[in-house]
Formats: sequence, structure tokens, C-alpha cells
Amino acid sequence: MFGTTAARPISAFGTPTVQDNQDIEVVNPPDDTVTSLHFTPASGASYLLSTSWDGQVRCYEIAGTGQSQLKASQANQGPLFDGCWSPDGTKVFTAAADKFAWMWDLQSNSYNQVAQHDQPVKFCKLVTSPQYTCLVTGSWDKTIKFWDLRSPNPMLSFSLPERVYCADIVYPVAVVCTANRHVMVYSLEGTPTQVKQLQSPLNFQTRCVRVFMDKINRARPTGFAIGSIEGRVGIQYFEPTQPRDNFTFKCHRQAGASNFQEIYAVHDLVFHPQHGTLATVGGDGRYVFWDKDARTKLKNSEQLTQPVTCCNFDPSGSAFTYAIGYDWSRGYEGNDINRKPKIYLHKCGDEVKPSNQLGKK
Repeated sequence: MFGTTAARPISAFGTPTVQDNQDIEVVNPPDDTVTSLHFTPASGASYLLSTSWDGQVRCYEIAGTGQSQLKASQANQGPLFDGCWSPDGTKVFTAAADKFAWMWDLQSNSYNQVAQHDQPVKFCKLVTSPQYTCLVTGSWDKTIKFWDLRSPNPMLSFSLPERVYCADIVYPVAVVCTANRHVMVYSLEGTPTQVKQLQSPLNFQTRCVRVFMDKINRARPTGFAIGSIEGRVGIQYFEPTQPRDNFTFKCHRQAGASNFQEIYAVHDLVFHPQHGTLATVGGDGRYVFWDKDARTKLKNSEQLTQPVTCCNFDPSGSAFTYAIGYDWSRGYEGNDINRKPKIYLHKCGDEVKPSNQLGKK
């Protein structure tokens, strides 16, 4: 069902337009590097969730003007690596270094353990299907687990070849990436099953992965994008129709001394919910928008003062959020304690539209 074809590299995308940074800063940001950002999926008021290395999960209210207000926060005993919302926006789930996943009920303000691993939890996602609703967690203990929140024991567990580094789920597909460049693909229909194990098309450590949808049938997951520390992204289809469908491209690189390239990690990537265009963020302190189907770079942001560590679009695709902070790529010596993490909101315009739609209303 899920075929694979060797990736075909391309050298570069087209030339972008660089614009001045007029993005709006979110108030009261975390005290340490931000690890994930998620907008509430529920309709009505817009809320933004952040998790960070300071062990705090924060919930911001975002006005239509882009102005923000910190509405609530919860403290965890250790760093938080990921978070997600319940579909109705009343609960938040977090993946923590303390080996637990937690549920924050925003109405009662209770914060309770709902999952447990033998090593830090790197990923969490609430999945709703016709047959079940469960929290999926992935850990450095080399497992992913499926949790019925009414039970202290997992309803299902899969052993993995290595530690979980990142994952993404768009029902009915889950893609889990581990150390040593392993990629596992799961079908979540009925009883979840592994349908494919493959090697990353990239040569170095995986940092991020996102499932993308079919460009005609926007309800059908059709492949995934994967980013690594080598400043490169791979586009992989589950069922490629021709060899050139799968490819890799260079990004988050800049000219260095003596004709050498400075290469930065791709820390996060996300697809636009309506247009299917791609945003990547990296250690070079930039966010970039891409049209993967036309293989074109749409926009390259100005260079910011710190690495961009994570990003996301809101459900309407009208706002893009990203965080800057130290990524430890230059070790302890490179950490400037006077540079604090920040979260920004960018109003999306034509730069996120596919190339063939630019200028259209």
C-alpha cells in the first residue's frame, strides 16, 4: 500500500523576496527555548499553546489584530517537549522530560498525569477515530503507546528500533521518526498497525516531520516532509506515481568564509492548512515559505537575532507563529543569557499561496 522510491535531489529553489520583519511579538514569552506552538482547533476565540524547556505550558489568547494576552499557565517538574489540544479546545496535553504525559483541564485548572514511559516523552497527539479516542505518545524508551485516558495502562504499544525524535499524525496515518534515521508509518484505522519501515532520505539526524495532504483531495494524507540537522528537507510520498515525486532540497544555509556554506538545522516545518504550501524554520534565524509542488521558494524572511526553534499555522491559515531562542548548536559558549526567547505572529498574505495563485484573490 505504502510504496517507496529513492529520493531524487534538487539543488535549489527559485529566488525569494526578502521583506522587513513587521511581525507582532507575543507578550510574556517563556524563560527558556520554546519547543512547540499549537493553535486551538476549536472555532471561536483563538488561543495559542506553547511548551518550553523551562517546564511551563502557556495558553495565550490571540485577538484578531494579533495582540496577545497570557491567559493561564502550568508548571511542570521538568522540560516540556511537545503539546496538543483536545478537539473542543478545553484540554491541553503535554509530553515531558519527567517520563510522563500530562493533561491540563483548562476549565478546572487541574493538571494530571495521563501516560507514562521509562524515558522522557518526546511527542504527544490526541487521536479521534470512529472506533476509539486515545492519546498517542512517543518516547526515548523506544516505544509509542496508545492511551485510553480512562485507564492507567496503555491500550496498545509498539516497540521501535530507536528513540523517538519526532512524529506527526493526520488520521488515519501516523509517521514516527527515530534516531539512526528510521521512519515508521502506521495505519490508525481499526486496530493501529505498522505498514511500513524505511530509512530517511536525508543523511543526517532527523529533527522534524509533517504529514501533507493530497493536493486534489485535501482530506487524504498522501506523504510527509522530513527535516534534518544538515539543512535539507525531504519530500516523500506514501504511494509515488513516478520516481521524481520523491526529492530533497537544501535550505537554511548561507555563504560562509572561503566559499564554504554555513549549514543549519531545520528545527521545524508545517504545511499551510488551505494552500498546502510549506514553512520551514531553522538555526540560521529565518523562516521560509515554499511551494513543494512547483519546487519554488516563495519567501525568505529577514535574519532574526536567534535561531527559529518551532512554528505553526492557525487553522484558517491567516496567521503563522514562530519562536526564536538558543538551540545549543554552538554549545555552552554560544549561549547569551541576555537574549531571551520570543514568540511572534506573522500575518499571512500572498507569500503562502502556491506559485500559480500569486496575485489572485
